[in-house]
Amino acid sequence: MVGLPKLDRIDINILAKLQQNSRLTNVELAGAVGLSPSPCLSRVKRLEKAGYISSYNARLNFSKLVDHITVFTELTLKDHRREDFIKFEAEIRRYDALQECHLVSGGFDYMLKFVTRSVARYQELMENVLERNIGVEKYFSYIVIKNVFQRDSVNLKSLMADD
Repeated sequence: MVGLPKLDRIDINILAKLQQNSRLTNVELAGAVGLSPSPCLSRVKRLEKAGYISSYNARLNFSKLVDHITVFTELTLKDHRREDFIKFEAEIRRYDALQECHLVSGGFDYMLKFVTRSVARYQELMENVLERNIGVEKYFSYIVIKNVFQRDSVNLKSLMADD
């Protein structure tokens, strides 16, 4: 975090408000954080430039668009050299159905999240991953039965609080 601008209470409030609703107009955002529009816009631009804001997105309701499944996959690599991780990470990005990829600690190496049209499509995808010889030793699949809830935001004040 060297070289990043120091965040004050107003910056954190701006980030929290945008995280909750990125469609706020600058005037609405300024009112919500207690600034006039011009300084608010300057702060947002500074936060974007510094990389604190990485994107603005629309969250789609896939169940209204198409039948689909979500699958979490635990994946273990055969070897654990630096180049094995680099190769795997470079190759796994090519799969459009892959929504998230996390290197984790514990009993396996990666936690992946896929969204596909069916179990058969997911299995084809995993067979393709294995055939590409990108270092996969084993994987375990967990099909989501029901999405109970999903948070779109993180409580920044709680996360950033000094304990």
